[in-house]
This record gives sequence, structure tokens and C-alpha cells, in this order.
Amino acid sequence: MVQERVPLTVHGMSVSGNCHKVRLLLEQLGSRYRWEEVDSAHGQTHTPEFLALNPNAKVPLIVRDDGRVLTESNAILFWLAEGTPYLPTDGWERAQTLSWMFFEQYSHEPYLAVARFICGWAAPGSSRHAELPRLRERSHAALAVMEQHLRQAAWFSGSAYGIADIALFAYTDVAADGGVSLEPFPEVRGWLQRVRSQARFVAMPAVTPEVRARMDAAA
Repeated sequence: MVQERVPLTVHGMSVSGNCHKVRLLLEQLGSRYRWEEVDSAHGQTHTPEFLALNPNAKVPLIVRDDGRVLTESNAILFWLAEGTPYLPTDGWERAQTLSWMFFEQYSHEPYLAVARFICGWAAPGSSRHAELPRLRERSHAALAVMEQHLRQAAWFSGSAYGIADIALFAYTDVAADGGVSLEPFPEVRGWLQRVRSQARFVAMPAVTPEVRARMDAAA
């Protein structure tokens, strides 16, 4: 019996927002793929086998059935969304989509995601906990930018839900894990609910009880 080839393999850590972006879009596209779980928090991105795929030692990455590899979550989203409703065809809206995806990687993810990582995965006595006040302050600054945009528009991907929304959703939805409150941002909270209501939406898997206890304590 000939085994059917899967067109795409995703190497990712399920509780990583950057990895969940890829899973969410693949599920919403109805794509066939295989998920290879990689525990990046415990060094599995530094094995010789993984480094052969990505010398930058990060997830997510995808491997096509022809062997080609693509890294960086937002680049993966862009490639997967090409020719689908999740990426606008209008040039201006595509540029706006990319603008918000760059914002996510430079002004959003470095603060919300890192605060979440420190709360959940850094040792309780780690000096990294001293970074949390600044990270939370910068997180709120990024959320304020999003709040202002959402007062005038429903989405970040032009006129409809798309990959910029997926990119920004991942770590915004779990902001509380890093001790970042969404209470001051009603428009952001409304947008999160609109994302959750999209067809074939899947939530990020829950973290382990040990990680959850650390997040609750640090928040």
C-alpha cells in the first residue's frame, strides 16, 4: 500500500503564538498538513536535525513535499494566503496588511510574547522578571495603537478578516498570560471576539498546569 504524501509539514510548538498563527490559517483554509511538535523551551530547536532545517533555531517552519523550507511565521502566513480571501488582492490593502504584520513583529510581539514567556517559562527567581514592568508598559502602548485603529475599522487586513488579524490575534488573545490587561481596550476585546467567531477557528492549546501556575503567580 502506497502511503499518501502530505503536502506540508509544520514544525512548531503548540503553545507558541507564532506557531499557532500558522495552525489557525491552515485550519481555516482547510489545508492538509502534518504537525511535528517541537519543544523549543527545552532545547529541541538546537538539535543537529532541526538546525539543518533552520540554522536560526526557531519555530515555526514549514517543509513542503518537495523539500523546500520556509521560516518566520508571518512569511509563512503570506505564502499560505496567496490567492485566498485571507490576503487582499488590492495593492493598497495588501500593503496595509503587511504594515500591520511588521507592526506585530517589531512593536507588539517583542513585548506581549516576551512577557508571557517570562511569566510561564523563566525560573521563579530569574532576573528576567525585572523586565516585566517595561514589557507590560510597551505592550499597552502597542494595544493602544490597535485600539485607535479599531475605532475606525473592523479589521487589520483591509476591509475583511485576514492574515494581519491572525498575526495580531495570537499573542493579544493570551495577553493576560504575561500580566497584560485588556480591560482598557474595549475595541481590541471586541475584535478578538470577531476573530474567534470566524469559520473553522481553533484556539491555542492550553499550557501545562506547571506553566499555568507560574503565569498566574507572575501576573
